[in-house]
Amino acid sequence: MQPRRFLILTAVLLSTLSLSLTVAAASVALPSIATDLRAGLADTQWIVNGYIATFASFMLAAGSLADRIGRRRIFTAGVAVFAVAGALSAAAWNVVLLDVLRLIAGVGGAAAASSGVAILASAFDGPARIRAFGLLGTTLGIGLSFGPTIAGLLIDWLGWRAVFGAPAIAVLIVLFLAPTLPESRAPGSRSVDWAGTTSFTLSLLLLVFAFIEGPESGWSSAVILAAFIGSAVLMAVFVAVERRQQHPMFDLSLLTNPRFIGLSLAGAAILSIPFPLVVYLPSYLTNVLGMSPGAAGATLLLLTGPVLILPMLGSVITKWITPRAVVVLAVALAAIGAGWLTVLEPDASLTTLAGPLLTIGLGFGVATGLVDGVAIGSVHPDRAGTAAGMFNTVRLAIETIAIAVVGAVLAGSTGGRLAKPGFTSGMNTVLWWMAGIGTALAIALVPVLLRKSRATELAVAS
Repeated sequence: MQPRRFLILTAVLLSTLSLSLTVAAASVALPSIATDLRAGLADTQWIVNGYIATFASFMLAAGSLADRIGRRRIFTAGVAVFAVAGALSAAAWNVVLLDVLRLIAGVGGAAAASSGVAILASAFDGPARIRAFGLLGTTLGIGLSFGPTIAGLLIDWLGWRAVFGAPAIAVLIVLFLAPTLPESRAPGSRSVDWAGTTSFTLSLLLLVFAFIEGPESGWSSAVILAAFIGSAVLMAVFVAVERRQQHPMFDLSLLTNPRFIGLSLAGAAILSIPFPLVVYLPSYLTNVLGMSPGAAGATLLLLTGPVLILPMLGSVITKWITPRAVVVLAVALAAIGAGWLTVLEPDASLTTLAGPLLTIGLGFGVATGLVDGVAIGSVHPDRAGTAAGMFNTVRLAIETIAIAVVGAVLAGSTGGRLAKPGFTSGMNTVLWWMAGIGTALAIALVPVLLRKSRATELAVAS
């Protein structure tokens, strides 16, 4: 590999590893942060939800901005913002400041992620590009898989602040390499849809705010009702804005494609079942089962570890069944695992939890990467870029909402403490809902994804 290409790959992969590590790692740190900063559940939920919400909301805008003013510039700026926010998070003395810094880190992460992918695409071509993106997917899997375990070890050794400080230090290497990266722009790139970005971001943040603050403020309080109404109004504004845009952030006409909608919902479900567990299960393992943060992080490997090896299995399975069938199977496995995990109780052993966690991880891992390609392949090639942006934004937005809803249920069942009593019943309520919704979606996807298209039927008949 050429030295310059090696440096490009190193910079993008290291930033990707840091971005994925910080999501999974922060989840394990929440109990320690709550104790040290004397924070309630609502305040600590923003540490994860705030980061994911701004990350999801700014992905498309950051990608458009990178195409216009330069991918290296936006990548460098995004990494710098992420690094500074991470370093300040490690020094935060109260939870409100930490929450704000996490929101800012999400914006930086979105800029780094979207422009980093574009840099790889422009620097590599042919088989080299396939290998580069394969390494990108593997790196993402490593971050998600080992993030909880690494976080647990860091917390045991150095405290929760190291969870934010370590990724910040890692991306300093990326900043050092940034000047060596090539600059590139997209000819004829469209302008950033600021109206769409602003209305969508505020709508999502208001909805997340309502679910996080609702249990403490009261669901009928004026503030919470205003947040729900404001979120709905802003989403209506977003739809109206997108309909009038010549080059919209969201191509709403794609919503008339049942297969694309089904695959988008499947992708969201495959994330929205395991990720709320990544966020809240560590608190159960430490506060109820009495595990150390390190042991809790290691236990989560049963859930996240399969994503390291199973994406390769998914491509092998497609030799016998269609990729769309694999996606339906993945949703069903995640739902079955969620229902099975209701064996969770205060005296549950690792052996008891292994089966359901591995089943959810199997559903999560076998479709990782595969569902993206199938979703984008369900639309015309000319709209592949727009479809990819919509797919990822919808998937991350639904995941963010799912984490907030799960947090609201657990806050209500535990009095906002994520501790006994009430934690077990709250977790089981959440798990049954996950199982029910996942099962219903898997059944609904069968006629949408597995039915032969009219063109295929005519080809077979002839």
